Amino acid sequence: MISPLQVSSTEPRPRRYKCGLPSPCPEKHFAFRIVSGAANVIGPKICLEDHILVSSVKNNVGRGLNIALVNGVTGELLDTKHFDMWAGDVGELLKFLRPLHEGTLVFAASYDDPSTKLNEEARRLFEELGSSAIRELAFRDSWVFVGAKGIDSKSPFEQRMKNSKLTNKYEGWPEALEMDGCVPQRPPEEA
Repeated sequence: MISPLQVSSTEPRPRRYKCGLPSPCPEKHFAFRIVSGAANVIGPKICLEDHILVSSVKNNVGRGLNIALVNGVTGELLDTKHFDMWAGDVGELLKFLRPLHEGTLVFAASYDDPSTKLNEEARRLFEELGSSAIRELAFRDSWVFVGAKGIDSKSPFEQRMKNSKLTNKYEGWPEALEMDGCVPQRPPEEA
């Protein structure tokens, strides 16, 4: 007689790739997953190449925009910051985004309110990074975005969920957004 512990499942265990992606990224690409915050309760999370860059567990999230800057050639984390777009100073966000170097990857995730303090210059800077939704980003919208300094087109890595009383999942807030994919690695500069 076979005991229940000896019976093995015929179901293969699903393979897990970097940041939980369903399949591996091609060579010279970085695997990522971004999850926006949920209402004003669960903070956002940014994963790159199986390293958590931003999360509540790391205690580096805050209301507004949560941003990670990454070297587009090496994948090295350069900096993370959060900017309160409800009661904070948009000047801090501008100081963070203005000096970016060509090829810097920018990962952004909303938490609570991402837009009230956004001004024309902040929206333009995000457009220059490849955002096509930043103009419409409004009070308590959910938003996730990956862009780069020097991108010559719109980023394919962006999602926005509008705050709407008719469709909100949480009282007063839309549901969290989750996006993953493979960002092309920037080739090293030719010497």
